Amino acid sequence: MDTDGSAHNGAASHGPARAVVVHPSADALAEATGARLLLAILDAQSVRHPVHVALTGGTVGIRLLERARQTPLADAVDWTGVHLWWGDERFVPRADPERNEGQARAALIDHLPIPAQNVHPMAATEDAATAEEGAAAYAAELAAFGSGADGTAGAGPTLVFDVVLLGMGPDAHVASLFPGHPALGATGTTAVAVHDSPKPPPDRISLTFEALESARQVWLVVAGAEKSGAVRRALGGATDVQETPAAVVAGRDVTLWLLDTAAAGADPGLV
Repeated sequence: MDTDGSAHNGAASHGPARAVVVHPSADALAEATGARLLLAILDAQSVRHPVHVALTGGTVGIRLLERARQTPLADAVDWTGVHLWWGDERFVPRADPERNEGQARAALIDHLPIPAQNVHPMAATEDAATAEEGAAAYAAELAAFGSGADGTAGAGPTLVFDVVLLGMGPDAHVASLFPGHPALGATGTTAVAVHDSPKPPPDRISLTFEALESARQVWLVVAGAEKSGAVRRALGGATDVQETPAAVVAGRDVTLWLLDTAAAGADPGLV
């Protein structure tokens, strides 16, 4: 048990390492994860340049960005050497208040000394005629910043994220990759159009599993009792991506589950 009330538990995973951290409340989860993100960026900047981070939306995802802004560590980051991306986005007009981009800008990005060209939003309806066109444009942008085996920028088609932040829904979806949805099977690309989303709006753009799993670290940030069943399935050995997408996503080095006690539920191994 940490001094902030967090419990830790290691477990086997599809990636090289998986860890679970349980915080006493959603607020504590957001505050701790905001600080953790800044530390991860600082650590990465000590060995690599630039650093690439994929952001998530949702209540806790945006709250942690607000907390990161309020943390003194934010002033220690060289934001000129950080590139910000998104795991998924609603394919709606840019001014739509539900867009992850707009919420993230208000919570954090607009308060940072980060160059505009280092922020990589997914297409809005003003930018692309269809979600497919927007997904193709995002895949091309990711490829332009990709790294080959030697780490040389532009040497290959896949950008290696330092950290990917993901939320998870009560149905165990991550990004906009929903159970039973055709987008789950997208291969050979890093971004995919999503139609008929079970969660409005129906049209979205999402990173694919190939893109998510290029990350050195994948963090699943989950709060709320309504998600405890999905957490239990994902951490309990589920392997069917069609039923539990969150169970199969993993980072190259670390897969980190960051939970509040409500999401952890009554599992004695997590609380």
